[in-house]
Amino acid sequence: HIMWWQERLQMCRKPSTLHLVNRLKYSNLLGLDVNLKNGSLKEGTLNWEMLQFKSKFPREVLLCRVGDFYEAIGIDACILVEYAGLNPFGGLRPESIPKAGCPVVNLRQTLDDLTRNGYSVCIVEEVQGPTQARSRKSRFISGHAHPGSPYVFGLVGIDHDLDFPEPMPVIGVSRSAKGYCIISILETMKTYSLEDGLTEDALVTKLRTSRYHHLFLHTSLRQNTSGTSRWGEYGEGGLLWGECIARHFEWFEGDPVIELLLKVKELYGLENEVTFRNVTVSYENRPRPLHLGTATQIGAIPTEGIPCLLKVLLPSNCSGLPILYVRDLLLNPPAYEIASTIQAICKLMSKVTCSIPEFTCLVKLLELREANHIEFCRIKNVLDEILHMYGNSELNEILELLMDPTWVATGLKIDFETLVEECRLASVRIGEMISLDGESDQKICSYDNIPSEFFEDMESTWKGRVKRIHIEPEIAEVEMAAEALSLAVTEDFLPIISRIKATTAPLGGPKGEILYAREHEAVWFKGKKFRPTVWASTPGEEQIKQLKPAVDSKGRKVGEEWFSTLKVEEALERYHEAGAKAKAKVLELLRGLSSELQTKINILVFASMLLVIGKALFAHVSEGRRRKWVFPALKNGLSPYWFDAAEGSAVHNTVDMQSLFLLTGPNGGGKSSLLRSICAASLLGICGLMVPAESASIPYFDAIMLHMKSYDSPADGKSSFQVEMSEIRSIVTATTSRSLVLIDEICRGTETAKGTCIAGSIIETLDNIGCLGIVSTHLHGIFSLPLKIKNAAYKAMGTEYLDGQTVPTWKLVDGICRESLAFETAKREGVPETIIQRAEDLYGVNCVMIAAREQPPPSIIGASCVYVMLRPDKKLYIGQTDDLDGRIRAHRGKEGMQSASFLYFVVPGKSIACQIETLLINQLYSQGFLLANIADGKHRNFGTSSRPVETLTVP
Repeated sequence: HIMWWQERLQMCRKPSTLHLVNRLKYSNLLGLDVNLKNGSLKEGTLNWEMLQFKSKFPREVLLCRVGDFYEAIGIDACILVEYAGLNPFGGLRPESIPKAGCPVVNLRQTLDDLTRNGYSVCIVEEVQGPTQARSRKSRFISGHAHPGSPYVFGLVGIDHDLDFPEPMPVIGVSRSAKGYCIISILETMKTYSLEDGLTEDALVTKLRTSRYHHLFLHTSLRQNTSGTSRWGEYGEGGLLWGECIARHFEWFEGDPVIELLLKVKELYGLENEVTFRNVTVSYENRPRPLHLGTATQIGAIPTEGIPCLLKVLLPSNCSGLPILYVRDLLLNPPAYEIASTIQAICKLMSKVTCSIPEFTCLVKLLELREANHIEFCRIKNVLDEILHMYGNSELNEILELLMDPTWVATGLKIDFETLVEECRLASVRIGEMISLDGESDQKICSYDNIPSEFFEDMESTWKGRVKRIHIEPEIAEVEMAAEALSLAVTEDFLPIISRIKATTAPLGGPKGEILYAREHEAVWFKGKKFRPTVWASTPGEEQIKQLKPAVDSKGRKVGEEWFSTLKVEEALERYHEAGAKAKAKVLELLRGLSSELQTKINILVFASMLLVIGKALFAHVSEGRRRKWVFPALKNGLSPYWFDAAEGSAVHNTVDMQSLFLLTGPNGGGKSSLLRSICAASLLGICGLMVPAESASIPYFDAIMLHMKSYDSPADGKSSFQVEMSEIRSIVTATTSRSLVLIDEICRGTETAKGTCIAGSIIETLDNIGCLGIVSTHLHGIFSLPLKIKNAAYKAMGTEYLDGQTVPTWKLVDGICRESLAFETAKREGVPETIIQRAEDLYGVNCVMIAAREQPPPSIIGASCVYVMLRPDKKLYIGQTDDLDGRIRAHRGKEGMQSASFLYFVVPGKSIACQIETLLINQLYSQGFLLANIADGKHRNFGTSSRPVETLTVP
C-alpha cells in the first residue's frame, strides 16, 4: 500500500501532467478512464478536456463537497496526501483511482496547507436544501483559494473572528535598458506596481524577503551579458538564476505589464474586462535598495550569527505587520522628504503626553461580501482610531504627517480631510447597522419546558449581529414561533412526563424526559423502557396515542426511544422557517453593508496601513528612548546597535568621516563591528529613525553598501573569492560620490601578492569616485604600493600594552596598525598549545651568516630580507631588501667594504621587512651598539601601541 502511494506521489511532484498519458500504468492518476489502446482519449471528449485543464493548471487542486467531507481524486488526491498530510482511501489495485479528503470542519486547515505550498484550490459546494430520494445533488463552484487570496465563502455567517494571512501578490521579473524590473500584482486589491532599474543583487534581496503567490520570469532575462542563451552560466544573472531555480516559476513573453496582467486574470479566473490600477510610487531621488550582502550582514534579513537589527529597533512584544513595515523601510530606504517626515513623526511621538490608540493593524477585504459582524467591529475600530487622532490636539499633527509615508506604502494618494470625512461616514454607517460590543438588545428565547441549549444553538448564529431595529419583524416571528413550540411541548409532552413520574416503581420502570436532539436540531420526547401501548385507558391516554417515532430529515427512524407528535413537528418546522428567514435577513444586511463599504475600500486600506505605520514608529521610538538612542541631526559616541547603551555595555567611538578610510587593526580589534555599526546607523538615519549614538549628523546617502566575509557557492560553481569579486563588482559599478561603501577584509580569499594589488586598485577606484566609506584589511603590503590616492585617510583600531601583552582598545585612532594578535586569538579560541608553539617557531627568525668573499644562496632570490652588515670599522648597518645579492654587491663595491660580512633572515613580505628594520635599528641602538644608519630608525612609525618602539623585542 505504501509503495503504491509513493509511486503516485513521485508522479505528482513532476512539473507537468501531460507525461502521464504516455504511461498507461499511471493514467488513473488523473481520475480518468484512459485506455490508449482503444483510443478513448480523443480530442473534444470530456477526458481530453480534463486532461488539458490539468496540463494548463498543474498547480490547481479540485475539492468537491460530498456530504460532510471534501474529496479529491486522481493526482489531486496525491497532492492532498503529500502536502496536507491527509490519509488516502480507495482501492489498492493498480487500476483503482486514488482518493483523499478531509472533514468539513478541517477545510480551512487543508486549504492553508495547500496554499502555503503554492497550490490553488477550486472548491465545489453542494446546494443546500431538501432533495428528493435518489436524485443527484446540485453543486456549484463556490470559489477559489489562492496563496494570494483566501477562500471566504460562507464566512459571513460564522460567529468568530476571521484570521487570514495577508494577501500575497503575483510577481513578474523582466530585464530592461535600465536594469532589472520587478512587477507586483495584487489580485485582491486589483492593483499593480513596478520598480525598474534594479541591480541583480537588489532584485534577489526583494525576492528573498517577499512572500508571493506565483513567480513569472520574462524571456528578456535570457539575454545576458555573455551573449549565451544559457542564462546564468557566465557572469551577470547567475545570482538571480540561483535564487529562481529553487522555486516554481513560469516563463512569459511580450509586453511585461500587459502579459503579466493577462496571466493573473487567467490564474484567478477573471474576466478580461476587469481592470487593475497602477499604484506605482516614483523611485526617483530615492536611495538604492539594499544589496543582499548588506541586508544579511546587519540582520535586516535574519541571518544566523549576525545580530538582528530588527530585534533592537522594536520592543520584543511587537510583532506582525509593524515589523514587516520597518523591514521593508530598511530594505528600500525612502526619499529624503519621506525620511524627514518619518523623523518628524518619531520626534513628535517621543514628546506625546496623551494616551495613544491601540493602532489596530488589519482590515479584511470586502470584495466578496463575506465580512461578518466581528470584522465590521474591527473595521470600525480602525476608523475610530483615525478619528480619535484627528480630534486630539497632540495626535492631529502626527496623523497628518503619516499621510505621505502611507501613500508610499500603499500607492494610494488620499487628501487628509477626505480621509477623515470618509472614516467618519463609514464609522457612522457601521454603528447604525452592527450590534457593537456591549450592546444587548436581542436575547435568546427561553422557556422552562425546552432545553436552553436548543434556543442557544438555533439563534446564536444570527442574533446579536445587526441592530434589532433592522430585523424587528423577523425577531417577532421567531419569538412567536418559539412560544408556539413551547405550547406544543407543554400540551403534548408534559402530561406524559407527569404520568410517568406518578407511576414509577421504586425498583425502576418507564422513564421519560424532554431532550434536545442536537444532531437533528429538534426537541423530542425520549422514553426509556417506555411502550405507548401499555398506557391504554389510563390518564394521559390522549397524548400517548399521539406519539410517533421521531424521524430524521430523510424520513428514517431515529431510534426506539425518541418520539414526537404532529403538533410538535409542525411547531418545530415553523420555528426553523422563522429562524432561517431571520438569519437570511441578517446575512443580507451584512452583505449589503459589505457592498457599501466596498466603494470605500481604498479608504479602509489606507487607514489600516496608516495605523500600521503609526504603531511601528511608536514602538520604535519607545525602544529607542529606552536604549538611549538619538535622532540624527555621525559624529559623537557611535556604538554597536546590538549593544544596549542603557546597560553601559558598549565602547563608544567618534567617527568624523570626510573621505575614504583605509582601516587596519588586530583580530578581534573591532573592525567588523565598527563597519556594521556605521552601516546600521547610516541606514537608520536615512530612513528617519533613531540611531545608536550619543549625537549624530548623517548625510543623505544615495546608496549604502556593506561587504563582509564571503562563502563559496557550490550550486553556482563559484569559489569564495569569485563570490567576493562578484559582490565587489556590484558595489563598484553602483557607487557614486554620494554613496557609503563599507568593505571588510578586502581580497582575503586569494594569495597575498595579487590580492594586495587588486585591493589597492579597488581603493584607488573608490578614492577617485569620492565616496565616503571604510575598507579594512590585514594586507599590510598595500601601504608599500605606489597608490594614486588623493583623499583616503589611514585609520586603525587601537591597541595598548598591558601586563606584558598587547590588547585591543576597540577605539578608532589615526595611523596604521600592523599587529594582528593572531597567535593570541588562536590561543583564546582553544587551539592546542602545541600548534600555537609550532606556529611561533615557524614565524621566528632563522639567521644566516654570509662571510667575506661569500655570496647569498640562490634560494633567496626575490625574497624579502632584513640584513645586518658587519663593517670593518665595527659599526653595524641595518637594511631591508627584496634583492639581497644586488644589495651585498653594492655595499662591497664601496671603498673599504670589500671584506664586509653579513647576517640576514627572510621575512614574509616587504611591509614586515620595513617594520623589523625600524624596530631592529632602535633596539640595537638602545643596547649600546654602534650603528652607521641610526637616522633610518626615526622616519617610520608602525602600529598604534602606546609602548615606545625602542622597548619592543625582535625575536
